[in-house]
Amino acid sequence: MIQFNLLPDIKLEYLKARRNKRLVFGISFALAGVSLALLLLLFLVVNGLQKRHLDNLAVDIKQDSETLQAIPDLDRILTVQNQLDSLPDLHDQKPVATRLFDYLTQITPSEATIGGLKLDFAANTMQFTGEAANISTINKFVDTLKFTGYTLPDQTEPTPAFSNVVLTSFSRNEEQASYEINLTFDPAIFSSAATPKLSVPKIITTRSETSKPDALFKAPPPDEAAPANQGN
Repeated sequence: MIQFNLLPDIKLEYLKARRNKRLVFGISFALAGVSLALLLLLFLVVNGLQKRHLDNLAVDIKQDSETLQAIPDLDRILTVQNQLDSLPDLHDQKPVATRLFDYLTQITPSEATIGGLKLDFAANTMQFTGEAANISTINKFVDTLKFTGYTLPDQTEPTPAFSNVVLTSFSRNEEQASYEINLTFDPAIFSSAATPKLSVPKIITTRSETSKPDALFKAPPPDEAAPANQGN
């Protein structure tokens, strides 16, 4: 059987264009319908489910707040809890006072003793009173304190350990001399954050070198008079 196409080419192109147009409109309407459905769904979620969820959370918060407020002495409990939480930080800030005895054996001349020691960690001050073999030993003790430094594990150059070192008073008799020294110390030498190492100048022979730490402290006589002479 033989078939003949009696439609002209322009007619065929017109019919093809109409089919494409219907297809485009159909897809566009379908996409618009899907977009509208998604928009309605989001609207319901935001204004329905989410609002309901927020209302439920508000109710829970109100109930929990009422429960907490009903606890007796809640403010006191919270205050104690905050203080307990701050204890680790306070412990880290606590000075390591046990280092003092090791420092004293390194800086005190072998010919001097300490009769009294006042240490103030709040003001970072220290006061020595004691006796020495002679005035020269006391002066060397003062110079040693002035030039003593310390280094931390990450440091190479020493930092002065003591400042404002002053020989407040001294006196002497036929047997020995007495002294009073006041100074300010760097709080880093007692810090728990790191372990410093003292760098003591070789001005005097100290107890750390003579291995005689047991003779470091000596109680002054009860009737000992206060030092009379004043010096710097």
